[in-house]
Amino acid sequence: MAAAASLAGRARWRWLEIAFWLAAFGAVFLPVGPHLILNQIAILALFALSLDLILGYAGIVSLGHAAFFGLGAYAAGLFAKFVTGDPLPGLVLAMLVAGALGFITSFLVLRGSDLTRLMVTLGVALLLHELANALPDLTGGADGLQGVSMEPLLGLFSFDLYGRTAYAYSVMVLFVLMLVARAVVHSPFGLSLMAIRRNRLRASALGVPVNRRLVAAYTLAAAFAGVAGALLAQTTAFVSLEFFDFNRSADVLLVLIIGGAGWLYGGIVGAVLFQGLQDGLSSLTPEYWLFWIGLFLVAFVMLGRDRMMAGLRGLVARVKQ
Repeated sequence: MAAAASLAGRARWRWLEIAFWLAAFGAVFLPVGPHLILNQIAILALFALSLDLILGYAGIVSLGHAAFFGLGAYAAGLFAKFVTGDPLPGLVLAMLVAGALGFITSFLVLRGSDLTRLMVTLGVALLLHELANALPDLTGGADGLQGVSMEPLLGLFSFDLYGRTAYAYSVMVLFVLMLVARAVVHSPFGLSLMAIRRNRLRASALGVPVNRRLVAAYTLAAAFAGVAGALLAQTTAFVSLEFFDFNRSADVLLVLIIGGAGWLYGGIVGAVLFQGLQDGLSSLTPEYWLFWIGLFLVAFVMLGRDRMMAGLRGLVARVKQ
């Protein structure tokens, strides 16, 4: 009873969460302008959420999470090009295909040390990148998959140039999958994942089926990443080899470092800050924006999130005086 009450308390919605989602959905009605960047943030946040499920909760490190992102993107793009441009069936297909790859590769990822996992996940992403490049008649190769045409969402809402429909679509999918993630991490299954992350041997001694739990978590995370890739493919009507790039896996890892791994909103916070920094600095200093992002990340790692936030709160307090 005490454990059930504790889980129920952890799963309870906080007012800050409710306010955030109201603001996120309210942003759909903003004047034309910010929706394209908001759509990018929503997709990046979902991608980061998928990585957080395995890194923050299960303790599985990955340098090739873009494998599932890219596979989901190509699955949705090819489905739209050769079958139908209806977004929702393509989204479901991308989830199933990426989840299947996650299930198959999970047995390789669970073997060995963290270094082995890093190499295996990176290797899977590189293999898929080269496979897509080697099939230009199907994937477009280095030129990317072109000719993707999307039908109106639910038969009613066309994807416009300003990104309003795209953002509404992406934020709704993000919200639904956030509900799924909340249910997972605030369940006995989620608690068992955290126990495995802290001490795998102790969790196994307590009777937790460690390998089965990790396979399930990895499969779910892969499916989420596939959905994120499908959203980007559908809302931009284009897929390229860049979807598999190491840079994409590194970026989402940086997002989690900034926002914090092991809590569901870390990916969203990190996505907002990372995308905001990237767009703001690239507009201010087009030639040196990577330098300033690198400097910020070094300072962030050296000082730590807690110390930086404490300093920011102190600065705000002084300004208010």
